[in-house]
Amino acid sequence: MSHYYWHGGLRNDPSFKITLERNPETGAPLCSQPTISRMENLPDTRTLIRMCREMVRFYCQSFPRASGQIVLDIDDTFDAVHGYQQLRLFNAFYDEYGFQPIVVFDGDGRLVGALLRPARRPKGAESAAHIRRLIREIRKHWPRTEILLRADSHYCTPEVLDLCDSLGLRYVFGLSRNSRLAENILPLEASTAARYACCPGQKLRRFRTFSYAARSWSKPRRVIARVEVSPKGRDTRYIVTNLERGRGKHLYEKIYSARGQAENHIKAWKAHLASDRTSCSKANANQMRLMLHGCAYWIWWTLRAACPKRSPWRRAQFDTLRLQLVKLAATIVERKTRIIVTLPASCPRQGLLRFLFDALAPPRPA
Repeated sequence: MSHYYWHGGLRNDPSFKITLERNPETGAPLCSQPTISRMENLPDTRTLIRMCREMVRFYCQSFPRASGQIVLDIDDTFDAVHGYQQLRLFNAFYDEYGFQPIVVFDGDGRLVGALLRPARRPKGAESAAHIRRLIREIRKHWPRTEILLRADSHYCTPEVLDLCDSLGLRYVFGLSRNSRLAENILPLEASTAARYACCPGQKLRRFRTFSYAARSWSKPRRVIARVEVSPKGRDTRYIVTNLERGRGKHLYEKIYSARGQAENHIKAWKAHLASDRTSCSKANANQMRLMLHGCAYWIWWTLRAACPKRSPWRRAQFDTLRLQLVKLAATIVERKTRIIVTLPASCPRQGLLRFLFDALAPPRPA
């Protein structure tokens, strides 16, 4: 599509013109590809900070009313680069140069923010600073909303844990294994392995909750261990939380494991919307691209959320929605007083399209 745009095809696309409130035939062409490149390089750091704040405001305003509780999934993802962009860094794990932006989604898949950064694991002070700024912006709009943070083990740092306690945040973080943690569950691991040996076949999973304090922590915290024995062997994982209620099994399987859905959101953002095309030489321009791809993500998320409840379209991937609902042949005719858009009569999604037209239509003036 980028080559098509370069040669001017999309500049005169009638559907794009209608989207931008221009007449499809007599309206002026849209901006050219060089103009878009200049626009990407236009914002400075202060402007990008304001745009990030506006993204949080847009997220809060996407709810009909202030939410009583939200769940935020924080993760980072590797973005390979092949040039000499600012902030690029060699990552030994991926054996490539790239970025590693921090991305935040809520429990329903709404994008809350994206921050471009070098390709290294964020340290505790950096993660805490990012979380502090994010929570401050959210609470400007929702001062009484309860916030639950979920993240994997490299966000479980003393700085982040103390920040969550000071800000009144609830959290469920993964916890890296060590010898002191293993000492607390040696009997459980042995008994679980013995039970599995008696009835091999299906995996056996058991849990234990105990109090634990690392040397760098300011106080003991609740830790939940999950011990699993299967034909593939023994596997033990840990999480740490300040949630006082709930059994360990529920907190691990229903609360913490649900954060895996954030990986699918990142996949949709990168694979289906090409958010990893950060090829500009300047870091500000690449951060601007992340913002633009974030806007594209919101468009597709809104379309999917408008689909009928309990329908498979509510779980469809963005590329499926694009192929089934957007890439349709249509005839667009501009009249003197109106614009006529004619869709094919044989379209198999007519009912769904009519439903979406009504659901996404702007409110009529009173």
